[in-house]
Order: sequence, then C-alpha cells, then structure tokens
Amino acid sequence: MNALRQFYQEHPNLSAWVILSLGMLVIVAWSARNVGFRIGQWLALGIATILLAGLCVWIISWEEDEE
Repeated sequence: MNALRQFYQEHPNLSAWVILSLGMLVIVAWSARNVGFRIGQWLALGIATILLAGLCVWIISWEEDEE
C-alpha cells in the first residue's frame, strides 16, 4: 500500500490517468457488451478510451500549472 501511495505522490497525473482509464474502460465495456464488436473494434475502442482519459487528465492538469 505504501508503494502505491508513494507512486501517486511522485506521479499524480500518471496515477490519475491509470485510474480514470480503468474506470472508463469498465463503463465502456459494460455499455457496449451486447453490441457485437469484433476483436479489432474492441481494441480500437479501448485505445481511444485510454487516450481520451489521458487527454482529460492533461487538460485538468493545466489548472495546476497556473497556480
């Protein structure tokens, strides 16, 4: 547990990206479970979701830089 806390303190944006990505992937997988995507489509959707989470964390971090 201390290792996770230390990692979060050293890399807060990366930690937020990982946590947000996991949460978004779970929500997307749950929402699209009956759509009938193929493996390549699931992979593309997952990559897009991870990149979107990273973009969200990056935009939120702009406010931290101003202070």
